[in-house]
Amino acid sequence: MWYHKPAINEDLLQSLPNLKVVASSGVGIDHLDLKLLSSYGVKVANTPFIVSTDTADLGMALLLASSRRIVEGHEMAVSPDTEYFPADWLGVQVSGATLGIVGMGTIGLKVAERSKAFEMKILYHNRNQRKKEEESAVGAVYCKKIDDLLQQSDFVLLSVALTPQTHKLIGKRELELMKPTAILINISRGLVVDQDALVEALQNKVIKAAALDVTYPEPLPRDHPLLKLKNVIITPHIGSATKKTRWVMMEEMAESIEAGLAGLPVPREVL
Repeated sequence: MWYHKPAINEDLLQSLPNLKVVASSGVGIDHLDLKLLSSYGVKVANTPFIVSTDTADLGMALLLASSRRIVEGHEMAVSPDTEYFPADWLGVQVSGATLGIVGMGTIGLKVAERSKAFEMKILYHNRNQRKKEEESAVGAVYCKKIDDLLQQSDFVLLSVALTPQTHKLIGKRELELMKPTAILINISRGLVVDQDALVEALQNKVIKAAALDVTYPEPLPRDHPLLKLKNVIITPHIGSATKKTRWVMMEEMAESIEAGLAGLPVPREVL
C-alpha cells in the first residue's frame, strides 16, 4: 500500500482469498481495520522506524521556516512589485524559546535532540513519561497535562499517532490556551487538529501561525481558507520524502511480503 491505496475493505479481502500479508508504507495505520484483516488471517506490516529521522528533520524545517517567515520572505524577495525590504518585517527568535512536543515517541525524541542544538527549552506531553535518562539527554520536562504544555510553549509540535483519543486533539479550547505569539506545527496526521477551529484561530490571531505537513483531506480543496492565509505554511505530506528513506521503505515492504508469503515471521509486523 502506498498513500493508503488500494483501500483494504471487505470487498477486496473477499476477492483475494489467498492474501497473506499487507505491507503499508510509513508508520501510520489509522487507515487499516486491523480486526477485519486479522479475521481473514492477513498479517500487516509497516515501516515505522526508517521514517523517523527525515520526519524529525522536516519538523525542525517547518519550525524554522514558520518562525523566520521564510516562505513570505522568499515571496517578497522575488516579487516584481518589491521596491525595498521593510525594516520592521520581523520573525520570531528560535534560540531560547520553549518547544512543546505532543507525542514524544521516536520522532518526537529526535525533534527534541535537534531542538536542543538551538538551546530551546523542551516540554513534552505523552501517554507515559519517558525514562529519566532519556529526558536528561535532551533536557526535556514532562507535562502530565497537555494544558500545561500549551500554556507555556512558544512552539507546539504534534507528533502523535491518529487514534480515537487523538482525533481532533487540538481544537478551539486547546488553541485558546496557547500563547497569541505561539506557532503550531503538525507532522502527525491532519485529523489530530480541528481544521475549522485552526482557521478561526489563525484569522483572529488567537495564535500567531501554523506549519502543517498534514491536512484533511490531502490535498485540500483549492478554495480552502487555509490556503489563503499568509501565516500558514503547508507542505504536501513529505515527512519521509527523501530518496534514501523511500528506497529503504520499499525494501522493508518487500522483505515483509516475502516473509509473509514464505510463512516466516513478518519483520515489522503490526500486532
